[in-house]
Amino acid sequence: MALRGLNAFARIILTDSSRAAVLRGAIKSDCLKCRHGAKRYLLSEDVVKLQDFQQRKLAVAHQVSGSKAGYYFDTVNQKMEKKQLILKDELKILMYLCQSAEDVFMARNAMYRYHEENRNMAFGEFRFGPLFMRLCYELGLEELGARTLTDQALKGFFSDSTSFNIAIDMLFTKQCYKSCLEVVGEMKKQGVPFNKDTFMLAFAACYKLNTSKSYHICLTLLEEGQTKGSLVPRHAYCFAAALALKQSDVERAQAFYSQIMRTDSQLCQNLRVLILATKGSMKEAVSALTTALVSKTPVFVKKPEFSQEVVNELKNKSAGGLWEGRVEQVVRRLEESGQITKQTIEDFLCHTPSRRRRPLGILEQERKTSQRTRRTLQSTLLLE
Repeated sequence: MALRGLNAFARIILTDSSRAAVLRGAIKSDCLKCRHGAKRYLLSEDVVKLQDFQQRKLAVAHQVSGSKAGYYFDTVNQKMEKKQLILKDELKILMYLCQSAEDVFMARNAMYRYHEENRNMAFGEFRFGPLFMRLCYELGLEELGARTLTDQALKGFFSDSTSFNIAIDMLFTKQCYKSCLEVVGEMKKQGVPFNKDTFMLAFAACYKLNTSKSYHICLTLLEEGQTKGSLVPRHAYCFAAALALKQSDVERAQAFYSQIMRTDSQLCQNLRVLILATKGSMKEAVSALTTALVSKTPVFVKKPEFSQEVVNELKNKSAGGLWEGRVEQVVRRLEESGQITKQTIEDFLCHTPSRRRRPLGILEQERKTSQRTRRTLQSTLLLE
């Protein structure tokens, strides 16, 4: 099915009118109403790689210190004024030297110049998109990042899903959910393939908006992804199921949940009980809670916890019915064992995933050498 309903979102409202407007972030978007400084809680550090980016910035700053950095900016600026070729390494170093919005604006102009000269050439292994997006992430320039990402003059420059995903994550943390879907629409328009993070971020934005239109977008994206055989992760299905519940579509919520292969997470267990409670399936809901109570969990492993929100829904649905007493009993036992938490379903959904742990041997190797070139890290900081 074609992605009807998403086309309207593909028109980014971030217009490139003037330098001052960019630096002030004075654009008419839902970002103006967001809470700045919000926590990043959807993409893991393995994807954003902000720490790695900052470490490389420090290394470059150490090599190009003091007045040399200012001289470097002046040199690149003069090359742009004379319409001279901007080299790949020059643009890389320039981005790593950026410390302010003013610096980023200049690097952005250099990026336009670089793309103009190289749009018909292969860029090799290096991709500037994620680097620029991490720079915007570090400095809180999510609006500038989204504006640059969707600028038709740079079409083809951001050809990877990582750049789009980082931009969506930036916008999500600032509660700019409509802008998130605009970037998703532009990603689709440019033919950049969705990966598992894209589906998760898109469904999360739809969940936060919680409108009939965003629900339709979620359903359409899911249908397209399944038709194409794309990997739709568990977290994305959870967002879709939770949104379906918000939209009073219990049957679809159940259908989405049934497609999750591994349901052993705390989020999945809570979501299952909430779906059962909403459906009025008291027997199955009580059975799920009872299983969590009597499960033979080792003492050093935390027992499953259930949200007070989920428990309240179950109590409300059972009130005045045959299962009221049984529900009260199992809830009381959960309270006594400390298995009821104040965290909501949304708290479970919107969290920062932990960084994937890798074997110590690999970590030691990465500390000394580049995984791609096998050269020492010190000599490859500017190449990666």
